[in-house]
Amino acid sequence: MRGSGRWLRMAALTFAAAVAGAVMHAPAAAAESNGGVRVMPLGDSITEGTQVPGGYRIGLWQRLAAGGYRVDFVGSQYNGPSSLGDHDHEGHPGWRIDQIDANITGWLRTSTPRTVLLHIGTNDILQNSNVSGAPGRLSTLIDHIIAAAPNAEIFVATIIPLGNAGQESAARTFNAAIPGIVQSRANAGKHVHLVDMHSVVTTAELIDGVHPTAGGYDKMAAAWYTALRSVPGSLETSGGATGSALVGAASGRCLDVPGSNTTNGTQPIIWDCSGNANQQWTYTASRQLQALGKCLDAPTGAVAGAKAQIYSCSGQANQQWTLNADGTISSVSSGLCLDVYGAATANNTPVVLWTCTAAANQRWNR
Repeated sequence: MRGSGRWLRMAALTFAAAVAGAVMHAPAAAAESNGGVRVMPLGDSITEGTQVPGGYRIGLWQRLAAGGYRVDFVGSQYNGPSSLGDHDHEGHPGWRIDQIDANITGWLRTSTPRTVLLHIGTNDILQNSNVSGAPGRLSTLIDHIIAAAPNAEIFVATIIPLGNAGQESAARTFNAAIPGIVQSRANAGKHVHLVDMHSVVTTAELIDGVHPTAGGYDKMAAAWYTALRSVPGSLETSGGATGSALVGAASGRCLDVPGSNTTNGTQPIIWDCSGNANQQWTYTASRQLQALGKCLDAPTGAVAGAKAQIYSCSGQANQQWTLNADGTISSVSSGLCLDVYGAATANNTPVVLWTCTAAANQRWNR
C-alpha cells in the first residue's frame, strides 16, 4: 500500500507539471500593431533573440517608431521585452536553411508580409550540415520567397561572425556567395537586396561565440533600419506608397505647400500640422516626394540657399530624394538637404536646400 501511495503522489506531481507546462505554453498574444506595413523578421535564434530576448527587433522597432513608420512585425513566433512594441517574428532557434525553406510558403501565405528580413545559415555551419551546399539552399529559399510573395521587398543579410575560428572561416566562405545570389535576382527584376551584416558585429560582441550582446544586436538593428530606408516601398503598404506628414524635428511643424498652391515654383514652408492634403507627402518607388499631384523639386544647378519648390513631375534626378537614416532628406542631383531656413521654427518659414549637417532644422520625422 505504501508503494501505491508513492505512485499516486508521483502521478499527481506529473499531472501538476503537465498543467504548468500547458500554462507556460499558452497561445501567443495577438499582434500589437495590425494595420501597419507588414515586416517579417525571418531566420534562426539570432532573429528570435537568444541571450537577449527580442534581439535586433528591439532596436529596429524603436528606430521605426521614432521615424514615424507604422509597422506590423509578423510571424508565428512571439517573444521579447515590453520595450519591443510588436513581438511577432519568424525566428526559429537551431533551424537551418532547409528547415526554414520547408515552411516558408505557408508562413508567407498566412502573414502576407510587405518586407522580409532574412538572416539564415548560421546553423548550417554550426551543425556542419553540407556546408558547401548552403549557398545553393539559400538560393532556393530566396526563389521560394519570391514565388510566394512576388511583390515583397526581400532583404538578405550575410550572417554575423562566429567565435570559433574554423566555423568563422566557413561563415566567410558562405557569405562570399551571397552578393552574387542577390545580384542575380536583382538583375532579373526581383525585389531582393543585400545587407552586409557580417561587418556590423564583431566577435567581441558575441556572448557565447554565436549570439550578440545587446550592443551587437542593436548594431544589427541599425543596419536593418538603414537598409529599409534605402529601398522605396519597403516601409509602405503593398498597394503602393501612402502619403504622410513630414514633421520638422526642431519646430514640430509640418512641411506644407502654402495655400495648396500647385503653381510650378511654389516654395514649401513649415506650418502647424493639420493632416490636410497639402501636408501629405508620398515617397514613390521612383524616389519622388509628391503632394497635390506635384513633385518636390530641387532647381537645376541648385546651390546652398536655393529654394526647394514643387513642380510638375518629370522623373529627373532633381526630383529624386534620399530619406537618410539620420532623418535628413537629401537631393539626389545636388546632394543638398531640405533645410528650414535660418533654423527658425515659426509658421511660414521657407524651406530651402542647404549643405547637409544633420542639424535639427534638417531632420524630418514621417
